[in-house]
Amino acid sequence: MTRQPRARFSRPAARRDRPAVWTPAALPDQSGRLVVVTGANSGIGYVTARELARRGARVVLACRSRQRGLEALERLRAEVPGARVELRRLDLADLSSIRDFAAGWEHGPLDVLVNNAGIAMVPFARTVDGFESQFGTNHLGTFALTGLLLPRLLAAPDPRVVTVSSEGQRFARFDLENLNAERRYRAAFAYVQSKRANLYFASELQRRADRAGLALRSLAVAPGLTRTNVLTGGANGARGRWYATLTRLLVRYAFRPTPEGAKTSLYAATVPDLPGGSYIVPDGWFQLRGEPVPRDRERALRDAATAHRLWRLSEELTGVRYPLPPATPGPVGDA
Repeated sequence: MTRQPRARFSRPAARRDRPAVWTPAALPDQSGRLVVVTGANSGIGYVTARELARRGARVVLACRSRQRGLEALERLRAEVPGARVELRRLDLADLSSIRDFAAGWEHGPLDVLVNNAGIAMVPFARTVDGFESQFGTNHLGTFALTGLLLPRLLAAPDPRVVTVSSEGQRFARFDLENLNAERRYRAAFAYVQSKRANLYFASELQRRADRAGLALRSLAVAPGLTRTNVLTGGANGARGRWYATLTRLLVRYAFRPTPEGAKTSLYAATVPDLPGGSYIVPDGWFQLRGEPVPRDRERALRDAATAHRLWRLSEELTGVRYPLPPATPGPVGDA
């Protein structure tokens, strides 16, 4: 296996070599690739799974709700006749569910893992294992799943891990001493902090893969403002009528259609010459809208020290150890 070069893109250079509008029609043929998409029953996850299946990939829809997963499976097969898709249950808020998912894997090498599932700005709650729900689901669940599936990924010829962060991570004040709501809980703060953790995780995974000389490519993406049910479904469904009404109006008129938000995930999962360590974002104002481009001007991508400490903490909390040589932390950067 060969070591993948790190991303070194500037936005203007990236735009000169690509069309003004990037669509899923640009996806290369995915025949022969096996993909897992978490949270694939709706929103960005569903569109990601559908378009990969449309291009020939075999796709596993990893969903928390079996009923909603079955409905998504039926809808996808209707939209893409002949699609090779299947459903498996996975709850990222439950480490035992994650372990069951990985232990029951029977397909051999895994080409792409799209860590899409997550929750956003929910009332305070704890996961089955006692973690603050956003940190536990969005980061620790993703960390554990990727680590447990890593042997399957490394058995593939060109494996990728795509982790969905958020444009909101840019505003996070990352506090390693309050990741699990040890002190005051603020839903928005906890959300953007968990999304910053996603970015730290993706970049640290690439550093460790590089150190081991592996062909694994770890990439992070931000979808931009996108119409999904993440702000109204799940735990947010209990916030009351006024919250639901105002949020639906905001999402309808200020957010862009779901297929637009799935572009960065699809781009990261399929563009052939994309280096590991890339962070793919919309190219518009504040990364809220636009076409997917690599961005390397995020402080979190360079903050190896914080990423290293978060990795060690995540190993301790989840009990999951990655079969990779330990990475040497870099100089302390901005968190």
